[in-house]
Amino acid sequence: MKILVLGAGVVGTAAAYYLARDGHQVTVIERHPAPARGTSYSNAGLVSPGDAFAWASPGALRTFVKSIFNPDLGIKLRLSPNPAFLSWTWRFLLQCTEARAYANTDVKLRLALYSRECINEISAETGVDFDERRRGIVYFYRDQKSLDNGAKHFSYIAERGLEVEVVDRKRLLEVEPGLASSGDRIVGGIYSPMDQTGDSRMFATKLAEVAVERLGVKFMHDTNVEGLDVEGGRVRAVRTSKGSIACDAAVLSMGPESGVFGRKIGIDLPVYPVKGYTATIPLEDPEKGPTMGGVDEDRYVAYSRLGNRLRLASTAEFAGFDRTHKPSDFARMFRSAHELFPGAIDEKKAELWAGLRPMMPNSVPAIGRSRYDNFYLDTGHGHVGWTMACGSGKFLSDIVAGRKPDIDPRGLLPKA
Repeated sequence: MKILVLGAGVVGTAAAYYLARDGHQVTVIERHPAPARGTSYSNAGLVSPGDAFAWASPGALRTFVKSIFNPDLGIKLRLSPNPAFLSWTWRFLLQCTEARAYANTDVKLRLALYSRECINEISAETGVDFDERRRGIVYFYRDQKSLDNGAKHFSYIAERGLEVEVVDRKRLLEVEPGLASSGDRIVGGIYSPMDQTGDSRMFATKLAEVAVERLGVKFMHDTNVEGLDVEGGRVRAVRTSKGSIACDAAVLSMGPESGVFGRKIGIDLPVYPVKGYTATIPLEDPEKGPTMGGVDEDRYVAYSRLGNRLRLASTAEFAGFDRTHKPSDFARMFRSAHELFPGAIDEKKAELWAGLRPMMPNSVPAIGRSRYDNFYLDTGHGHVGWTMACGSGKFLSDIVAGRKPDIDPRGLLPKA
């Protein structure tokens, strides 16, 4: 089949790779001049099934209220009368029960664990280099009460297949000696050896090159997707800024813009943008930096070691499609980095960035056939899009081919 993939982020590029590997003629349409220049350009760098917990939960409501009075929590909310925001918020609130939080976490964890295997499968198949480290991730805490709560929290996913170890400070420094200079700020944490790290932009860029060279995938850059030509419940062509392109099937992977496009074509797809900030800094002294990824759970700051660079990430800001940033937006993450890794970075050398996560109210992506028989969704991956991208692509290729997916599809398929 001739399949059009709409969006060349890490999700769309992975989908294109798997579809082309199945023998389809694949063209990727992207508004940016190169792959992974939107949401996938910069993130925490974590491939983290350990971060598979659904955002919507009873605790999320308390956190949002606290964030109004404590900006150090890393959550910012700009109230808006926008109908899409109000609709998304209402749906999010409906997911904030304990039962829904656990159910959504189960789906995310299932996909995240599978996707980690798929990333490593692609790495072995293609040899793409993306500054990956398979050393695990540490989720650490600054006081005993937080650690105790964290251990109880992680026990849920530990019972469902994620290997975790609750560690005191001594054991933490054995698995992550990079934190040895943090003083007495950390009491312990959760070590997840199954987690790993890597640069999503490097991965998507190099996977795109492999897809072009080995599988014949075509990328149309600097091209805006404008609409669909539909006849008899099927998509005949995708309308773009460079004309209509006929197809046998199409896949929507437009990140935070997916919800806007969905409404335009009559698909109920509640994807809303949630802004995050990252800083990427060369390590002044690699010996003083971390050896693996980590999350400062009490400060809501995540980081990755990407080669000889440190990637910092923080904040969940509900601000519509605003991608602007200012120096003060990064102050909290720099403060944490200096505390944890003194002498490792010079923040004046940082590349600062802000981007948008495509969040669904239940934190679970939509993957599969839409209301149109040959129009598929692979979008809404939220804050763990890098983690779930490759598993989503392989899952989607199975759905398109009519094969039984490798994992249980319940909870992932879009509602008719």
